[in-house]
Amino acid sequence: MAENMLCHTGPAKIYESENDAAHGILAGEVHKGEVVVIRYEGPKGGPGMQEMLTPTAVLAGQGLDGHVALITDGRFSGVSHGAVIGHISPEAADGGLLAFVEDGDMIEIDIPNRKLNLLVDDETIAERKKNWAGPPKRNVGGYLKRYSKIVSSAAEGAILKDE
Repeated sequence: MAENMLCHTGPAKIYESENDAAHGILAGEVHKGEVVVIRYEGPKGGPGMQEMLTPTAVLAGQGLDGHVALITDGRFSGVSHGAVIGHISPEAADGGLLAFVEDGDMIEIDIPNRKLNLLVDDETIAERKKNWAGPPKRNVGGYLKRYSKIVSSAAEGAILKDE
């Protein structure tokens, strides 16, 4: 990771899925200094934990990997690089803070001190929570639908819990 990205504060650029993020980055929607937020890719929201290789590869291909951070409730493999933070818990689909971040909100990342802060006041977050309609509907059925209903948080290992 570029040393200048160890501590970074920038405006959020929100995407509701890994695919939306990859398309948006390719379309030139992401700019230097921003923090890309990919939500609803955690264990419940995905369902499963989508691997974020495509968005990180596209950021690198666009020359942004030393200038843009990425946070997600999804996961990264060993080949992803850059200022990337995954496994955000509680995930957006569970009503975690990630669900209430909006485009332009300032996000502070301090990797050496293991801090990640949304620089939005509590009253604004409380108002956003009142208006939240829940995660976007994904067209899944069968085992994936059942899995999304009984899987635990990534912080708990994304294991199945009793129904």
